[in-house]
Amino acid sequence: MQAFTKLDAKLAPLPLANIDTDQIIPKQFLKTVEREGLGKGLFYDFRFDEQGREKPDFVLNKPEYKGVGVLVAGDNFGCGSSREHAPWALMDFGVHCVISTSFADIFYNNCFQNGLLPVVLKADEVQALMDEAKGGNHMVTVDLEAQKVVSPSGQTFRFDIDPARKEKMLKGLDAIGETLQQAAAIDVFEERRAIAQPWLEDA
Repeated sequence: MQAFTKLDAKLAPLPLANIDTDQIIPKQFLKTVEREGLGKGLFYDFRFDEQGREKPDFVLNKPEYKGVGVLVAGDNFGCGSSREHAPWALMDFGVHCVISTSFADIFYNNCFQNGLLPVVLKADEVQALMDEAKGGNHMVTVDLEAQKVVSPSGQTFRFDIDPARKEKMLKGLDAIGETLQQAAAIDVFEERRAIAQPWLEDA
């Protein structure tokens, strides 16, 4: 997993509440377990019409938001079914941080396992970012170490995050990476077990 420290990126507004995981990545794109390529299905029904043509009025299809790295969205982002493909699709599209007033628990947890930073801000702060993102300057800074978001105009909004999750994000550690930090101790355990219980090696 790639470490997340500080991100300077383009901000796009998605002022919709209760965006569920099926809207983030529809079910027809769930046939793969590969993370690459899922960006094409991100917000598919919002981005494309029935003929597969881009809808020009959807924010991510507008030229000024091409290459977006941070999304600011409405309440309860990521609700619905549990699908890890949702953060995969966002990251494959180039989005590495989502800002909202609240997230669905399972989606929130999946984000940390995949290197996507979910940032919770107050309603007025989210609205301020929404308003600024609609203006001419779309660049925002998300600083995980300092736990702050700096808006295009320079406003600073601070956010809370669990210290353990913060540390893992800064180091780029998912569950597997965290386990591999104990690789030496695991090797010692397996060697001792092989000596003490050799019959288990033949099982």
